[in-house]
Order: sequence, then structure tokens, then C-alpha cells
Amino acid sequence: MTKTDSNNKYLFPLIVMASLFFLFGFITTMNNSTIEFLKNAFGLDDVQKQLPNTFFYGAYILSVPVGLMLMRIGYKNGVLLGLALISLGFFLCIPGVGMGYYGFLSAVSVFAIGVVILQVVAGPYVNAMGSPETAASRLTLTNALNSVATVIAPIFVSILLVTPKIEAGTKLENSEIQKIVQGPFLMIGVVTFVILAIMFFLKLPEIKEGEDNVVPDAKAYKSSAFKYVHVWLGSLAIFFYMGIEIGISSFFGDYVKHLRLENIQATDMLKYYWGGLMVGRILGIFILRKYKAAQILTICAFGGATLLAASFLLAGSTPQIAVWLFLGTGLFHSIMWPVIYNLALEDLGPHAKVASGVIATSVIGAAILTPIMGAVQTATGSVIVAVSFMFLYYAYLVFFAQKGAKIR
Repeated sequence: MTKTDSNNKYLFPLIVMASLFFLFGFITTMNNSTIEFLKNAFGLDDVQKQLPNTFFYGAYILSVPVGLMLMRIGYKNGVLLGLALISLGFFLCIPGVGMGYYGFLSAVSVFAIGVVILQVVAGPYVNAMGSPETAASRLTLTNALNSVATVIAPIFVSILLVTPKIEAGTKLENSEIQKIVQGPFLMIGVVTFVILAIMFFLKLPEIKEGEDNVVPDAKAYKSSAFKYVHVWLGSLAIFFYMGIEIGISSFFGDYVKHLRLENIQATDMLKYYWGGLMVGRILGIFILRKYKAAQILTICAFGGATLLAASFLLAGSTPQIAVWLFLGTGLFHSIMWPVIYNLALEDLGPHAKVASGVIATSVIGAAILTPIMGAVQTATGSVIVAVSFMFLYYAYLVFFAQKGAKIR
């Protein structure tokens, strides 16, 4: 088979897999963008409104078990299972909302597990769809679509879920909320089911696990990934990074209220934050080739912290500038994940796969840190105090870049 024939063979499967990256990027950001809608519709306090993050990102604790499961059931079956759970979860959201806030959160946990399965399986599949030499470009393309989805999702939420009545802060009956969400959630559930049907009949390349894919390496490695200190410190860095990335979007609505910018529609404005992440990731393709990862992470952490501090300082005098500085942190957050990930997996050889599962589990940082910050906001009555916890997270990322990432 010629190289051109091989490329044509995988063209349609690659398009379908790219749709998966778009799908879980869209769902992840949509889940976070609904926080202000849910707070107003259900009349939630500052801790309760962060629970969608807890139920959604908490599912990432299953990353390692999911990886082990995929080795037993196969990657294609894993894709089908993930899509089935996402579709089922969104269908369940409709009756779930009718049962109240916690009924809705139960449905969130169902599609969250589906997203985790897709994220574990999607990368290896994209790598397998063509020659190893072009794998990086394929992953770059699919991740770009993921970023596009993160920009579209807040717009989707703003148009289809947020209404003037809800923005005004009027608590609604469960039946009223159900009428609002059933259209958008049904739409996502149906689209996901269509992708599931296509994937069922699609022939995908086999991904072989085992020693056949291991490149001989004369270097001596430790007996386990768990014996590398930088893996654990990197995992903690991802944990804190998630508190930063999701924290900005989760508390943006309350920050806008603090600034008393009544003419700003907070949910819609979040598209600029996620847009900053998208632009930064595109620029990162070139930046990561020229500079050391530790230097980039240090600069990004300082940059994000500086914009956040400047936003707080200008909150009283020029709130219009303060809100843009707050959203502008997304540009610095954009390439933190891949940089931390690469530093944590450096020099692991055959232990990289196990370490990757450990690191992926740390995404639960968003599930734990945002409710803690919400509790601080409730206790102090100040969104500034709550968001200021991010300075501690930034500080740890600088430590990891300068000290923690060193191979021991």
C-alpha cells in the first residue's frame, strides 16, 4: 500500500476522532460555563454552585482504572462505551433536573465518566492513524479543534440557557428549569448518539499494547514510575493547575458582580478567556520548540499571577480594564498543561504510561479546589479572597518548574 493510500484509509476515521476531541472539549467547557445559570436557577450558595466541577472532574480519579479496562475490552469498545455514557448522561439530565439540583448532578457524573474514557482512548488512536512521523501534527490538529470547542461552548450556553429572567437572579421551579435545558441537552445527546452509530460501523486501526512496541533502551530505569519524585510533584502541579484554569472561569461571574459591571453578560464573556487559551496553544506550537519547558512554565506562572494581581489592583478605579486582565490570564494558562505534563514524564522510559495515568488522575484538582475556594468565599463574603488562593497555586508551579521537575 502506498503512503497516499494509507493516508486516504485513515482520513475519515481521523475526522471522526477529531470530532471526539471537539466533543469532550465542548462538554468540559459547557459544564463549567453553566455555573452562573445553575446558581441563579436553583438559588445556590457559593459552595453548591461549584459542585458541577466536583461531580465532573471527580470522575478523573478513574483514569488509571479506565486505562486498565481498555487493555481488556479494546480501544474501539472503549470509544463506544464513552460515547454511550455521554449520550445517556445528557438524556438523563432532563429528568434529573426535574428531580432537583442533585438529580442533575447525578446525570453529570454519568457523562463525566464517558468524557474520561474518551480522553484516555483518543490520543493513542490518533497516533495510530498514520505514520509515526506525522503523529505530532495530527495531535496538534485535534487539540486545536478541542480549543475551538472551548470557545464555542460559552456562546452556546449564553444563547440557549441563559435568559434575562435567570440573569436577574430569580430562582425557578424545577419544571421551569427542565423546560429550558431539555432542548440543548437533548441536542447534545442526539449528536453524541449519531457519532456513536458512525463509530460502531467504522473500521478503526488496532492499537497493540505490549513489548512489541517498546524500543530497546540500554539506560537503567528505576523499578517503578512511583519511585520518581518528579512524577509525584508533577502530578501535584497538574492538581494546582486545574484549580487555576477552572477557578478563573468558575468565579468570573461573581467577580463581574464584585466589579459592579451590570452591563456585562458574564457567561458570554467567558468565550474570551477560552479564546485566550486557544490562541496561546497555537502559539505554543512554535514557542515549545525554541525554549526550555521549565522556563516557559515559570514565565507563564508569573504572567498569570501578574495579570490577576493587576486586575485586583484596578478593580476599584477601572473595573473595565480589570475584567479584561482577569480574562487575559487564559493566554498564560494555555500551555501550562502540556509543559507540566512533559516535565513530569521526562526520562521515564517504559514507565511513562503508568505515570501518565497517575498525572491524569490529578485533574480532580478542579473537583476539590473550586469548592474549597467557594467555601472561603462564603466564609469571608469576598470573591477576591477566594480567588487569591490562586497565587499559592502559581507559586507551586514556579517551584515545580525550578526545583520539582529535576530528575532524581
